[in-house]
Amino acid sequence: MAIEYREWREGDDLALLEIWGDPETFQAGQFRGALTVSSAGADGTPWRRTIVAEDVVDGVGIPVAAGVVYEASLHPERLWAYIEVARDHRRAGIGATLLTMLRREADQAPSGVSKLRAKVQPGSPGAAFAEEFGLSAIQRSRLVVVEPGALKLPVFPAKDNGGRPANDENAGSDVVMDLATGSVELTDVVGRYYTSIHGWDSPGVLSMGQVQKLFLDDLTGAHGAIVLRAEPESAFGSGVAPSKKGRIRAFAVSYAEAFQDPLAPEGSAPGSAATDVFVGHDPALDTADAAEAVRDLLSLLAYQHPVMLELDDSMTALRAAVEPLLDSGKARQAGAETLIVSD
Repeated sequence: MAIEYREWREGDDLALLEIWGDPETFQAGQFRGALTVSSAGADGTPWRRTIVAEDVVDGVGIPVAAGVVYEASLHPERLWAYIEVARDHRRAGIGATLLTMLRREADQAPSGVSKLRAKVQPGSPGAAFAEEFGLSAIQRSRLVVVEPGALKLPVFPAKDNGGRPANDENAGSDVVMDLATGSVELTDVVGRYYTSIHGWDSPGVLSMGQVQKLFLDDLTGAHGAIVLRAEPESAFGSGVAPSKKGRIRAFAVSYAEAFQDPLAPEGSAPGSAATDVFVGHDPALDTADAAEAVRDLLSLLAYQHPVMLELDDSMTALRAAVEPLLDSGKARQAGAETLIVSD
């Protein structure tokens, strides 16, 4: 076996797919799309270096492996890296050589950033390779489906009618509200929350426009939003109706494309699917208040229909609500975990 290394060329993707077959993990399926022509990063495209390993037989090179390293505008403190080697060419040093070459390329990144990060599935060959070469986990992420009625609904106080008798029928109407995804108020809290849960891999300074584009724009599939507010208070005493809404404590953004869970229990209604939601809270809340707000909002979301959410270990308040449900069987993990590893 004679292995030679070269720059990525057009058509390598098709040649490699024939050799590799279907992706072994969800993460591999995601990152195969990153394997493309190298870029100097001078024309508005991210800086990227992609290297192909060929097995040369009788003077003809057959692509069997590839690796890529590239800059990211979001989370710019590390470079993304991905390596894949054909199954029958593993344990021959090809992956190690590609990683060495990518690290050498990373030292030349125009941003000056050279630390690498990657996504792997626990127990996979990729996870074993990452561990062998000094990349350790910095975050764990799970997709979780919360079953209908998994959480007890909160009890909201009857609405204060400005001195008139309280109205039980409208209880909660001044704290639970629909909100347009284009709302400046929503955009602000979503951006601050996302930044707060990524202290382990900073997203940098996010503008309102970036937050909209990442989470709330029509192109993201954002379908609607619901917020849980603090109780409104009047500046003129309890006998006068409040003139302002309470601040947002927790939020949930739903996405139009429903999550088709392959692990749904037998007997589920045909076509039934969990709603994909992004749940968070105002990071200014203390730990107990944040946990209560997220739990209350999640109970409303999953009252009659299942919801699917991404649960990172850094999402402390959401974990406080969801992990007891996982333990009791009222929620289930959909698919394998994802580890983000870094050197």
